[in-house]
Amino acid sequence: MAETERENIRESTLEGLDTAARKGKHGGRPPVITDAMLHTVLRRRAGGESVEQIQPDLIIPTGKRKGHNPSLSSIYRALAEYTKRQAYPEAVDAAHADFAALQTVGSIPGQMAGSMSA
Repeated sequence: MAETERENIRESTLEGLDTAARKGKHGGRPPVITDAMLHTVLRRRAGGESVEQIQPDLIIPTGKRKGHNPSLSSIYRALAEYTKRQAYPEAVDAAHADFAALQTVGSIPGQMAGSMSA
């Protein structure tokens, strides 16, 4: 009986997440490193500065840590994601196309209906 209840909770949670995604809402924290901050880091790194030298000049604009500096790991993570987007633009385009298909069709491309068991 507990397994059935857990499965019902899981299914209703997935339905809620799907409904929210269709409305353009996505869970999770917003990124700490904004596009403007990333642009600043890239520009200053091209000028020869290290991330450690740049970090004290960056200020988080919103959220719980508003007004503080982002961590070095956040900056490095944002740089790695940027590098990955630059190296594999076709993967980014494919992900955007899959998301657009999900928005219009309501199912994940390449996945059969009813095969969402984990």
